[in-house]
Amino acid sequence: MTAMDITIHQAYLPHDDPEAAVAFYRDKLGFEVRKEVEYGGLHWITVGPPGQPDTGIVLHPPAADPGITDDERRTITEMMAKGTYAGINLATKDLDGTFERLQAGDADVVQEPTEQPWGTRDCAVRDPAGNMIRIFEVR
Repeated sequence: MTAMDITIHQAYLPHDDPEAAVAFYRDKLGFEVRKEVEYGGLHWITVGPPGQPDTGIVLHPPAADPGITDDERRTITEMMAKGTYAGINLATKDLDGTFERLQAGDADVVQEPTEQPWGTRDCAVRDPAGNMIRIFEVR
């Protein structure tokens, strides 16, 4: 089988407050804001790490899809409030420094840097929409 040339281009995370989302991803994580699109009062915001122009996170209104029912919208809202709807794993060479900056910026800390039994060291915070952001230490 021939190897395929595939990369991760975008991941999607919901947001319910565009200003809070930008403040978290730009000001706390240090990501670039690459694109902001407003349509019908809804906002799609693409952010990404500096130096990785081909990898981005699209922060999107969670229930903008016209195919989502009112019951599904309520479920999504409830899951976001509990922090169980979406998440992403990030990585850094400086986990302690990254965690200190997030903590100093009043991030919603879920787990301090911890050596996990499966051999990785990571921490966890939630973004303003409740998305779980796990940050792994690259050794």
